[in-house]
Amino acid sequence: MKPSSRAQPAPRTPLYTAEERRRRDATHWTLVQGILAPVQFLVFLMSLGLVLRFLASGQGQSIASASVVLKTVLLYAIMITGSFWEKAVFGRYLFAHPFFWEDMVSMLVLALHTLYLLALFTGWLSVREQMFLALAAYSSYAVNATQFLLKLRAARRDAPPAEDARRALAA
Repeated sequence: MKPSSRAQPAPRTPLYTAEERRRRDATHWTLVQGILAPVQFLVFLMSLGLVLRFLASGQGQSIASASVVLKTVLLYAIMITGSFWEKAVFGRYLFAHPFFWEDMVSMLVLALHTLYLLALFTGWLSVREQMFLALAAYSSYAVNATQFLLKLRAARRDAPPAEDARRALAA
C-alpha cells in the first residue's frame, strides 16, 4: 500500500508563551482593552450609520461628524492603552512579533482617522469628501478589527485545558 501523499501541516506556534500568557492575565491593561474594544465597535457601527445617512440624504452632518470624532478619540484611547498592554505582555510598546501585522494596519487606521480630523478642523476637504475619508478610515478599521478578532480566536484555541475549564465554569 502506498503511503499517504498528504503533507502534514506545520505545527503552529502558540500566540503566547506561558510567561506571556501569565503577564497578559495579570495586567489591568487586558481588562481596559476588553472594555474599550467593544465600546469602540459599537460607536463605529453607530457612526457608520450616521455617515451613510448623511451621504444618502444630506441630513445629520453635525451628528455624523461628531460621531466620527468620538470614534477617533476612542481609537486613540485603545491604541495608547494597547501599546501599554503590548509592553506589559511582550516587553515592547508596538510591533511585538505576534501582533506585528495588526500594529502595521493600526498605523494605517490611525493615519486615516487623523487625516479626517485634520480635514474636519481645517476645512481641507468638503463635508462630503470628509465623510468619504471617514468611510475609508472605517474600512481600514474593519480590517484591523477582524485581525484582532482572529487573534482572540487563536488565543482561545491555544488556551491550556485548565483555562478552558475555568472559562466554562464562568459562563
